[in-house]
Amino acid sequence: MTSNSLLRADGRRSGSGSATRATASLEVVIPVYNEEADLEQCIRRLHAHLGDNIPFRAQITIADNASTDGTLAVAARLAEEIDGVRVHHLEEKGRGRALKAVWLASDADVVAYMDVDLSTDLNALMPLIAPLMSGHSDLAIGSRLSRSSRVVRGAKREFISRSYNLILRTSLRARFSDAQCGFKAMRTDVARELLPLVQDTGWFFDTELLVIAEKVGLRIHEVPVDWVDDPNSSVNIVDTAVKDLQGCWRVGRALASGALPVAELRTSLGREPLVAGVPHGMVGQLVRFGIIGVASTIAYGLLYLVLHPVIGAQAANFIGLLITAVLNTAANRAFTFGVRGSEGAGKHQLQGLLVFGFALVVTSGSLAILHTWVPDVSRHVELVVLIAANLVATVCRFVALRWVFRSSEGAQQ
Repeated sequence: MTSNSLLRADGRRSGSGSATRATASLEVVIPVYNEEADLEQCIRRLHAHLGDNIPFRAQITIADNASTDGTLAVAARLAEEIDGVRVHHLEEKGRGRALKAVWLASDADVVAYMDVDLSTDLNALMPLIAPLMSGHSDLAIGSRLSRSSRVVRGAKREFISRSYNLILRTSLRARFSDAQCGFKAMRTDVARELLPLVQDTGWFFDTELLVIAEKVGLRIHEVPVDWVDDPNSSVNIVDTAVKDLQGCWRVGRALASGALPVAELRTSLGREPLVAGVPHGMVGQLVRFGIIGVASTIAYGLLYLVLHPVIGAQAANFIGLLITAVLNTAANRAFTFGVRGSEGAGKHQLQGLLVFGFALVVTSGSLAILHTWVPDVSRHVELVVLIAANLVATVCRFVALRWVFRSSEGAQQ
């Protein structure tokens, strides 16, 4: 039940067989479950659009995941009648499972999918795949939430969609605008690296894939779309929402514990630095390091002023530096360099204490020199000198902490 001939941009057909399929540039997957009524109209409309508007060799794959009606029979007939259409049948249900199976086996340069109802205007397909074909982007998604998108759907689904994306932004710090639009594409070489890490086989598949891609540092291109809601959609909104929230929790835990090999993927897939000599993510790291540094300096200053009258300048400096150094290392570990989980935490703190030792030498030395020159200096002047000395130590601390957390560098965006 497979037809392997490919549709060319000029509307003519290339020959059939695996040799021609290997030259395909685009494979569009239509995942279906019990869609016998809508499938033929979808495939014929999509086939015509590819032939008339897409300047690449293209193939349509109907991914039937365990349909119990006549969907598979309709798909098989369409594959026999239309060149450039083939069928992939799975015995188990799940949109994510179907997409993963077909995309991993694809020989095309770019793989894409869209829902069988074709709610998204097909004129957005070329803008979706063009940045991937050129190599500018790694993934592309249709967005119904862009300001320039034109969307027709009920208030309930609009509220649910926007609420879900708000949850993604707050819980997983996602920056893409629309996780659930059934209109996506990605480069096949990227798919082969990312898909084995995606565990969900249902509707959360899209979100999990996008979150991993974003954490790895891949470029996600967003295309505003015209979208009309299908009132006959069989999607169970409540069940889907519950499973999506469970998926968010699972992926969030995997990221926090380090179970997802984000750093390794960033090394193999992440984009090269924009400026030679400036590693990817360093600017963001500097900003986060600076914010934590300001908070640490304020905490250190307060501790010094409180402890100075009780234990003296050098002891106050030591205790203030030690407390803030431990907190600073923990904060930079989690937020600046994106290291999650307890593994290696003790080792990182010991290495952080070595950095603390250097800061202690610089600040204590500055304090000793100050007291030699001005024996009766006030503690507020002492604090100013110590903060200045700390600024020098801070530059060295950033370089040192980048070395301490080098194995996880790039895990955070």
